[in-house]
Amino acid sequence: MRATTRPDRPRRRRWLAAAAAVAMVLGIGVIAGGAPAAPARRAAASGLGKIQHVVVIMQENRSFDSYFGTFPGADGIPMSNGVPTVCVPDPQTGQCVAPFHDTSDLNQGGPHGAVAAVDDVDLGRMDGFIAQAEHAKQGCQPNDPACGGHSTDVMGYHDYHEIPNYWVYAQNFVLQDRMFEPNASWSLPEHLFMVSEWSAKCTSSDPSSCLNALDAPGLPPDFKNPNHRPPPTYAWTDLTWLLHKNNVSWAYYVFSGTEPDTADAEEMATPTAKQNAATPGIWNPLPYFTTVQTDNELGNVRDLADFITAAKAGTLPAVGAASTTTWCRRWSTRTAMACGCPDW
Repeated sequence: MRATTRPDRPRRRRWLAAAAAVAMVLGIGVIAGGAPAAPARRAAASGLGKIQHVVVIMQENRSFDSYFGTFPGADGIPMSNGVPTVCVPDPQTGQCVAPFHDTSDLNQGGPHGAVAAVDDVDLGRMDGFIAQAEHAKQGCQPNDPACGGHSTDVMGYHDYHEIPNYWVYAQNFVLQDRMFEPNASWSLPEHLFMVSEWSAKCTSSDPSSCLNALDAPGLPPDFKNPNHRPPPTYAWTDLTWLLHKNNVSWAYYVFSGTEPDTADAEEMATPTAKQNAATPGIWNPLPYFTTVQTDNELGNVRDLADFITAAKAGTLPAVGAASTTTWCRRWSTRTAMACGCPDW
């Protein structure tokens, strides 16, 4: 039995790195929770003048439907009387598996490098997710790019019972149910796109030496073999150069702790590498950009504690981004209860 599909909705992919986004338009510089009284000088502000900060929460390794597929009013999982009307074939059992409410605190998911993504989408049929999860390499070393989990729970979804914080964000702010990831690949290319809108491999500091590299851009030393690889050179222009050129303040905040995900393209291993603001890597690529170096703005890559301090003091930069840690972020094989920041 073939999967019932909707080819016009390609974001329904387990490999989506920037899977769910909630834009929070705030009257003052806070992330969530109780808002302090606005200063008197802003009392007369109206319209866009009332906005001081726009916060966008980006989530890796989850499809939109995995988190918000049953959110009221969202373009999520097709349903009829509360029952999914779509399914994906399971090659091992010959059954067609419909999306199901997964209350499990641990999700294995499947590989989601560029090759796995192509097979997931299967020329628009959107029926390869279970097959890819089942065919993932088993019993391999944690950093093997082909290493997979033991579960085929890719058809599971969560709701407010498991992730109440995310659903509260969606209820109170703006839920982007038609946001598309710009690259069909894993964490490093996704973070390069996030800060520069490109993923490439350069052979020198000359931007003309850079070529498209969707799945294998210049790899930082923290990827697999840190002792035998020089740092990459990201010689193309990143977004911070435009901010620098126009005198717009910015900062990239890094949570000190364990790196937020695995250092492999298939995203199935356990993260153990340490990170801080001085640790460039897969989730902190900006220090490798020649524009950041030549603009003398390496100091704009800061510890996340500085974000909290600036938020309380009302001195946040005009543009900021934060990369968190495993303890504070959802990924494919981490448990919800271990996460101290969001509720999932």
